[in-house]
Amino acid sequence: MGAMIWGGAALAFTGVLALVWCILYVLRLRRAGLDDATLRARMQIAVIVNFAALGVSTLGLMLVVAGIFLR
Repeated sequence: MGAMIWGGAALAFTGVLALVWCILYVLRLRRAGLDDATLRARMQIAVIVNFAALGVSTLGLMLVVAGIFLR
């Protein structure tokens, strides 16, 4: 069960890092002063990565909780 907890923690941490990347990416895009169409097209990348990061982080936290309960 220890591996399940640590693996889940690593997965959750990876998701959080991806969320931080999304925040920094969007801040750089907003400061770039792009036109509306280009900004929207590039923001779609951030939205997809954001949803994936939230999913990965959630799965990691679920593994941690399951590992703690099964201990």
